[in-house]
Amino acid sequence: MRKIGYLVGMFLMLLSCAESKTDVQPKEGIWVAELEVMDEEILPFNFKLSKTEEGEYQMEMYNAEEVIPVSDIQITKDSIVVRMEIFEGYLAGTFTETEINGNFIKESLDRVVPFRAIYGKEERFEIKAASKTNISGIWETIFDTQSESPYIAKGIFKQVGDKVTGTFRTTTGDYRFLEGRMDGDSLRLSAFDGAHAFLFTAKVTDSTYNGAFYSGNHSKEIFEGKRNEAFELPDEDSLTFIKEGYDAFEFSFPDADGKIISLKDDQFKDKVVLVQIMGTWCPNCLDETKYYVQYLKDNPNKDIAVVALAFEYAKTKALAFKAINRLKERIGVEYPILLAQFGTSDKEKAQEKLPMLNHVLSYPTTIFVDKKGEVRKIHTGFNGPATGDKFVVFQKEFKEFVDGLLAE
Repeated sequence: MRKIGYLVGMFLMLLSCAESKTDVQPKEGIWVAELEVMDEEILPFNFKLSKTEEGEYQMEMYNAEEVIPVSDIQITKDSIVVRMEIFEGYLAGTFTETEINGNFIKESLDRVVPFRAIYGKEERFEIKAASKTNISGIWETIFDTQSESPYIAKGIFKQVGDKVTGTFRTTTGDYRFLEGRMDGDSLRLSAFDGAHAFLFTAKVTDSTYNGAFYSGNHSKEIFEGKRNEAFELPDEDSLTFIKEGYDAFEFSFPDADGKIISLKDDQFKDKVVLVQIMGTWCPNCLDETKYYVQYLKDNPNKDIAVVALAFEYAKTKALAFKAINRLKERIGVEYPILLAQFGTSDKEKAQEKLPMLNHVLSYPTTIFVDKKGEVRKIHTGFNGPATGDKFVVFQKEFKEFVDGLLAE
């Protein structure tokens, strides 16, 4: 924490002491950023800098088909701070016209990842050899194979030439929009969204792969997989359930005004209620929240309500509600988001707050409660836009199920 405080202090001092911008500005156009993870590996992602008509900088970050807009950019003298639209993490550094050097910082988790960015470079990964195989298709995968708790995943990839896009689905959600290259027999994929910094490296044959998954510079998992077009993950509706001995799902948590909200309140009476277990730090939760916001706009119905229970790793209640309010404002969330926990996002601690559940396996998780207050389904994880056809199927099944509950 002392290291982060020193870094933040230095950048704030530069910002506060400067009276005017220098003539040197970072160039508009495409850049590639390179984060230093583990094992001397580099995690790249692309972004574009441009200026508004008012002369303010704005940024677009790219991950395959995903475009992430960023408008909170402060430039003073030779210092730059880029704050994400939703997530707590930010980039801070010093620049010339064609290079930025600094850190990706997540204060609540005491994490600092060094990075540099280079102007005019479009390719994430350098290619040294022609691709020896095409990875397109479905891959049955096991992550964290060297631990006592490995977990399964479904790799879904499309390769055109040496360019690869796709994602890994797990029982708790997906790893969102991955983009990379096949270099000979080596696969490299990366993604950066302001919350997660992911790098996957692997050696690939026609039927198998073996590799490493890096999350920032704090985590590494070994993985392996094989082609299996018929492979499917367990049903997301069967993983989390109400434990024997409990008659109902219940909660009582505060909103931003300090008011305790309960499922027994009048606002939920005789309604179909979706209870969303989530965190503002979680990209899959953001995808799901955006979906719920749009669903409520497209399907206005007084007989349905959504309420979110936020499990935040922010160190104080004030910082947790600041993150909640930022999320609500930025994407237009009109349903209540209650603070269930702060200081940690540990799933075992979360399960203690909701003891009627067998476990909190994933952020997000949604509990479907009918008009009589009975739990009809619990959906673990969220398969977002990066999963392609799976996301399309989810939307269809979600609407059909909710329509059925509303018709009762």
